[in-house]
Amino acid sequence: TGEVMGEAAERMAARNGVTREEQDAFAVRSHHRAAAAIASGRFDDEVISVRTPKGDAVHADGLVRAETSVEKISRLRPVFAKDGTLTAANSSPLTDGAAAVLLMEESKAKALGFTPKAAFRSWSYVGVDPADQLLMGPAIAMPKALERAGLELGGVDLVDMHEAFAAQVLSILAMLRSDAFARERLGRDKAVGEIDPERLNVHGGSVAIGHPFGATGARMVTTMANELVLGDKQHALLGICAAGGLGAGAVMERV
Repeated sequence: TGEVMGEAAERMAARNGVTREEQDAFAVRSHHRAAAAIASGRFDDEVISVRTPKGDAVHADGLVRAETSVEKISRLRPVFAKDGTLTAANSSPLTDGAAAVLLMEESKAKALGFTPKAAFRSWSYVGVDPADQLLMGPAIAMPKALERAGLELGGVDLVDMHEAFAAQVLSILAMLRSDAFARERLGRDKAVGEIDPERLNVHGGSVAIGHPFGATGARMVTTMANELVLGDKQHALLGICAAGGLGAGAVMERV
């Protein structure tokens, strides 16, 4: 397409009516929730301390800003278009990181003496025309995963979406609640539904934590598996976009 992701996300924001103010508010919420999770110790069992070449110990993400506010980040200039709405604050930062998750069949887990926390009940991978809306894949993949799991959106306790850009997440939310999108892209009579903000990215997301390529998916799976157990919840819906118009959705359930 000749565009970088941020330029594609700018087009998505304009096409779906997502404002700068909405993006900034979403970004601040992501930071505040991630900061609260770190401060409460919620991530302690998910983060392994590492040492830098200088010998310093790193045990928490340094990008999360507990004291940020809409007033502060509203001062930043757009970075992908002169009159755009995407800034460094409402886009996910690049950062170093790695993640791992142990995945196997239930029978294998039992044979090895492992106690599973969660299982994948369904999943879906899709591809869309990158020239259309590059990062819209989850808006198609997530409903497919729900359908394959035999669930409606209201039947899941948690929703976790990769925050490449606040504009991308807010665009997907708009698509999911749109009857027109449901008819045109999903073959449904009615919209998938509205996602309760209190169930969405409950511990923040990539806008605050960062997006180490190749690690975000495993991070999301790990956090949701633990949240299902700790919060005594049953189902979580995950969605992630990727370069090339790719999108993935999955339903996890506590076991």
